[in-house]
Amino acid sequence: MEPDILDLENFLPYRLYRLADAVSREFARIYKDSHGLTRPEWRTLSGLGQHGTMTATALGEQSAMHKTKVSRAVAELERRRWLTRTPDENDRRVEHLTLTKAGLAAYAEMVPLAKAFERGLLAKLNAGERAAIAEGLAALERNLA
Repeated sequence: MEPDILDLENFLPYRLYRLADAVSREFARIYKDSHGLTRPEWRTLSGLGQHGTMTATALGEQSAMHKTKVSRAVAELERRRWLTRTPDENDRRVEHLTLTKAGLAAYAEMVPLAKAFERGLLAKLNAGERAAIAEGLAALERNLA
């Protein structure tokens, strides 16, 4: 009996991973060229820009990043003076991270770049394809949550 073979190129989890990685790499060129950021730094900056003050743990959960990547990104953004750390009043092990004025300015410069990238990506699809992707992703997210 022949072993079962997995057609990796048509295996949905593999296809989703490859697509997400390709889109992420393409978008990374934009924020790397404009502000010299790595992916974890961008995710940290955008998380704080969207949500305001967060802990490193919350940032890791929101962005699906390992704590060491979050820690390195926080250290680099702090070195650039784009964020500040404030110790929690009740638990000194916890720090609250907040963007500085410079960090908020950098975030504000990148938001239009991100939105333009998304528009360009979606423009490659017709209306039915855009709706199908939105519905399919929402269904997967609901069922995997």
